[in-house]
Order: sequence, then C-alpha cells, then structure tokens
Amino acid sequence: MKFGYFSHVWGRPGASVRQRYEELWREVALADRLGFDYAFSVEHHFSPHESWMPSPTIFCTGAALRTDRIRIGPMGYIPPLYNPIRVVEEVAALDHVTGGRLDVGIASGLMPGFFGPYGADFDRRRELTMECVDLLRVALSADGPFDFDGPVHRYRDLTLSFGGLQRPHPPLWIPTGNRHLLRHLAGIGAHTSSTMIVPRAALGVIYRRYVDWWDEAGQPGRPNIGYWTLVHVAEDDSEVERIAPHIAHTLTEVLGYGKRSGEPVGGGYSRRSALSTEDILHHAGDIEFLLDHNLVFVGSAKTVAERISQAAAEGMFNTVLGEFNFGWLGWDELSDSMERFAREVMPLIADVEPY
Repeated sequence: MKFGYFSHVWGRPGASVRQRYEELWREVALADRLGFDYAFSVEHHFSPHESWMPSPTIFCTGAALRTDRIRIGPMGYIPPLYNPIRVVEEVAALDHVTGGRLDVGIASGLMPGFFGPYGADFDRRRELTMECVDLLRVALSADGPFDFDGPVHRYRDLTLSFGGLQRPHPPLWIPTGNRHLLRHLAGIGAHTSSTMIVPRAALGVIYRRYVDWWDEAGQPGRPNIGYWTLVHVAEDDSEVERIAPHIAHTLTEVLGYGKRSGEPVGGGYSRRSALSTEDILHHAGDIEFLLDHNLVFVGSAKTVAERISQAAAEGMFNTVLGEFNFGWLGWDELSDSMERFAREVMPLIADVEPY
C-alpha cells in the first residue's frame, strides 16, 4: 500500500488566500516528514466556496521548495482548457524543479463552469485530454525536434527549450473507470484513480481487468490505483461523532454532493451495482450511511487501518489518496490526525496488496 496526501485547498473561513496557502505548505512539509509517498492537489476554477487552487504549477513549485523526498504532482491538469504544448512545457520545468519527484495527473474536467470562461470545448474534453497525454509522451521522450499530429493540434519540427529530468517522461495518472480507456492506459503504462462517490464493487471489477491488461502489455511492476476520500485518525472511535459535522459540511456544502444530481459525475461509471453513485451522493451528509458503506476512513488508528484494508480488497486500489484538511479542523487536530495516520496506520497496512 502507498500513501498520498491530497488537498483540494478548500477555502478556510476567516483566512486570507495567503494564509490558506501557508497552511497548505505546512501540511505538505508535514506529509514529507511523516513519510507519505505522494502529495497531490487539484486544478479547480471559479469556485470561491470550494477550492482555492487554480494552478497545479503553483502547488508543485511551492511543495517542491518545502520538501525533500515526497513525490509531488497535480491530480490533475485539465488540458482541454489550454493549448496542450503549454502543459508539456510546464511539466518539463516542474520535473527539474522537483528534482525528478514529479508525477503528472491529467484530468478531463467534470464541471462545465470551468470551460466557458476559457472558451474551451467541454463536449470534446476527453478527446483533448488524451491528445495531451499523447503529446506529453512524444515531446518529453524526444531528443531534439519532433512532429505531432493530434485530432486538434499539429506541431512540426518543434524543439522544447529543455526536456524533462525523468525519461522517457514522469509517471502519468489518468483518473477513470472507463474500460476502454483503462485498457489504453495499461498499454502505455499510465496509472489511474477514482473517488469515494464511485461504488467500489464496480471499481473492483474493472480494475482487476486493468491489472490483467497491464501484465499482458508487459509493463514493469504493478500499476498504481488511487482512491480518494476523507481521512481522520482520532485517539479512539468515540471521536467520530465530533468529526461527523466536518465531514457532512465538506461533502454537501463545499463539494455540493447530493445537490447537483442532474450533472455528470464522471465517465464510465454507468454500471449499476447494489450501491450506486446516486445513492452515495444522496446520502453524502449522513455519517451513519458513510460509515456503514465504509466511504470515509475515520476513527481510531486500528479502525482506520481495518477500513482501508477492507476497502482496498473490494475496490482493488493500492494507493490511499487521503484528504486530511476538511471542515473547520484546526491545525493541532489536523496535524495530530496526519501524525497518527503515519505512525499508527501506515505500519499496519503497508504490506496490504490487493493485487
């Protein structure tokens, strides 16, 4: 099992943007000291009630300057908002800034509101995202000039100012549950991830095939499969009741789960199971429902370790993408939770291998 610190950089009531970012850097530095494997953050736009992170490059640069060993990355860039060559250049630069500690998440974007102000094509977002993935692989593996023909963008005899530090390119992550895309990702050696709003029974089925496709393609090692949710490690299980309002507020008021049922929540997740995405969204504010279905990992260290182990076996994930800063938790409580997770949970489940 691998361990990721994940942040949406949710706004903090009463905090300025600078104060929120200073808190973010403290979190990342702590994750580095505690032995987390990854630090990831989102790219979100025009959402003052939610995320204050419009630039993955800022996150990666700030995190790199405050850490020594943890791998850092966006989760992820939204290429349809840009000319993809811009993403390539930033990835190349960040690979050097991080000293070769960069992992690159690429996401197609789920919210139409991100796209309009950029004049971007929401309907073609998946095609544009994979075009950027292909361009990254071509451009960063080139020694000198390269050509590229994509469905939208075409480049001829183009030479980057410099390539990346990792060759042929930094590790790629493309979050999805789409069977056809997962087969392609296995073929190119790209990792994947999902979130707690997607039923793990369905994820387990498709991710088992993804692992098989990875092996069939002759990729080295094992793919990383991430799973995002809220995590809080308390002194004992009685603390769950006190943490519950923080969880409900984050999922319903900040992320708006259950309030936008008419909007798409992702691609490739239409397969019905005993528990559906619609069910999860509808009950996002019900702590008993979340705990009964093991959708958030909260409680004592022993309980959290058991919850993660059970969830990993069901959903076939080997990388926890834990969001520790949620609700209105103060720094002492937040940092205590991260420290308990690292010192008491991680040793218990480090050897868990769902595949």
